[in-house]
Amino acid sequence: MNKKLTNVLRTNVTLYFICLVLFALAAIPFDVRLAIGEGAAAVLLLIIARRRSRSVQQSMRQYMDRFTGGMDSARSSNMLFAPLPMMVFDADTQAVVWCNDGFLELTEQKEGVFDAHLNAVVPSFSVRWLLEGKNECPENVVWNHRIYRVYGGLTRPTPDTPSTMATTYWMDVTDSEQLRQTLQMTRPVVAILMVDNYEDLMKACPESKRSAVLAQLEEKLDQWSAGADGLMLHYDRDRYLFVFEERSYSDYAQHRFAVLDTVREVAAGGVAATLSIGVGRDADSFDALFKNASMALEMALSRGGDQAVVKDRMNFQFYGGRAKTTEKRTKVKSRVMANALGELMDDARQVYVMGHSYADMDSLGAAAGVCCIARKRGRKCQIVIDTENNAVHPMLRKLAGQPEYHGAFITGSEAFLKVQPGTLLVVVDTNRPGSVESEQLLETCNRVAVIDHHRRGSSYIEKMALNYHEPYASSASELVTELLQYLVEPGDILKCEAEALLAGIVLDTKNFTNRTGGRTFEAAAYLRRAGADTSDVQRMFQGDLKSMIARYDIIRQAQLYRGDLAIAALDTTCDRVTAAKAADEKKATDIMVQEVRDLIGVTDYFVIATAANSRQVDAIIDEIEDKLREEASIKPTHREMSADGSWSLLDYGNIVVHVFMPETREYYRLEALWNDAPVIDLAAEAGLENLQYSDRIAKLLGREAAQGDEA
Repeated sequence: MNKKLTNVLRTNVTLYFICLVLFALAAIPFDVRLAIGEGAAAVLLLIIARRRSRSVQQSMRQYMDRFTGGMDSARSSNMLFAPLPMMVFDADTQAVVWCNDGFLELTEQKEGVFDAHLNAVVPSFSVRWLLEGKNECPENVVWNHRIYRVYGGLTRPTPDTPSTMATTYWMDVTDSEQLRQTLQMTRPVVAILMVDNYEDLMKACPESKRSAVLAQLEEKLDQWSAGADGLMLHYDRDRYLFVFEERSYSDYAQHRFAVLDTVREVAAGGVAATLSIGVGRDADSFDALFKNASMALEMALSRGGDQAVVKDRMNFQFYGGRAKTTEKRTKVKSRVMANALGELMDDARQVYVMGHSYADMDSLGAAAGVCCIARKRGRKCQIVIDTENNAVHPMLRKLAGQPEYHGAFITGSEAFLKVQPGTLLVVVDTNRPGSVESEQLLETCNRVAVIDHHRRGSSYIEKMALNYHEPYASSASELVTELLQYLVEPGDILKCEAEALLAGIVLDTKNFTNRTGGRTFEAAAYLRRAGADTSDVQRMFQGDLKSMIARYDIIRQAQLYRGDLAIAALDTTCDRVTAAKAADEKKATDIMVQEVRDLIGVTDYFVIATAANSRQVDAIIDEIEDKLREEASIKPTHREMSADGSWSLLDYGNIVVHVFMPETREYYRLEALWNDAPVIDLAAEAGLENLQYSDRIAKLLGREAAQGDEA
């Protein structure tokens, strides 16, 4: 061991000994015995300190010998006394046993770190990464207003040193991190702003006042963009280009693009201006930023406008969208789309039409309208639908009874096996790939046409041959009816097809009370001329006697509150056991029922289950809803599904049903959040034996996964 290392390892107690001796000498004139006692104490402390120092030096010499055993003296000295700060601590006790001068400078101490606890020297420093066998700390360490990247390793115990020693190297990366943050904050962001209703605004405004309205609009935009030190450019009559830095984006996002609200203050002739914003960020070039901004703007417009959409490298983010959408379609666009759809059918070898899973009246009505168009063009069209799990059994039976619809209904798996090159797939009443009846069929067909009225989400069908997407329309049936007017004579439409389309419009408009415009009534009038019987359509939405009695029972018990609010309290509750049984019938796994009434207060029970895929998620949810409607005559107050179909929810007030795909359930771990909640014994209450449980859920329930006989 060289002398330099010995000096480094020696604990400096000389200063403390000299101080104690001086105190003893100073006490001699006052009390000799006290002076002698202080001198003896000083000598005793010196002896103890020397012995302890020798013990520490011996263990550290052994550690350093092993650490530098393969190095020559020069290399060992260079490593130990290099400017790179080093610190060694006991991994078991986390006591600091040695550090070099460079590390002492970081602590701003001459000594005192030896034998101190690691957290006392470096607060909040985690050593978990070392214990996991990693050589680099996953996060930078902020200490004394500096930023460090820490590397290290472990030396396992030996007979000579039973403790595990950890060696860490501290690299100051403050300057590089500050530079990186500066570069990140100065990255450009591109936004495209578009006045949604520019033409309506100008038409409602006298020509003499148009300049004043536009000046007022630009003033609002300038006020909003002034704090960003960016560039605002008016490059088209209704469009603006705004380039600013990333540092300003967080403020705009935090205030949810407040310019959306301020722009509505600009009005003319009763028409208030609305704005759509597409923002592109986190790209490698201005070209990519502009493309992201254009995609975001298209997304905002397809969702109804009056909102901001941000597109980064991976995802979309949405802000605003609170204003009521206005009808912006033109008959010219409808005619163009009709001709384009007709041409696609003429070139297709096969035509399939498919709606969303668990089809409703709007989905089936739109599909029937597409079948009518295909029949007029001389093409056989088949509807891809699950004939068992749907909400349109009466209309389905009515259509199936027509000779034109013999063999027209087909499952997704059957269509997948029969699909040929050149097949045209028409998707109606949805634009999300995870919501269609058959994702497999959608991925197989290379020619896809989409007809939909729902707002576009972050996940939507791409690579479409035709996209007739109008969020201002009341329903997909309304859009298909408009196409029919340019391709089919009213006499060529079957009575049941016209009624299916009209039923779809009635359903989505809640009997012409919601999202109803002039075009909606025009479509309904056309269907009426085509033979639709409004009485037959209304009868499709009539409930059975049991449901009617239950409805009137609610009305009978209702009481007026403050003159205009009716309140009714019912004793009817949702049966948790029925929900669990329904989930089990559809082969759900990890079924749990938790009593959470004392923990969260908004519901009494959570019913949680796992499905293998999104299709099974829908099937389980549908089965639970059907069973509770049949056995308890109740309907959910709310039904919700995630964008990717991995999580679906039914809210019955006293019971909330959650059905997850495995990865989503593992991510949220909803049952673990309420692990104090009592778990219902499904074997005893529902008679459900041999339930399947994953290892985690089985451990959570306190049993072996192989048993899995109760929840």
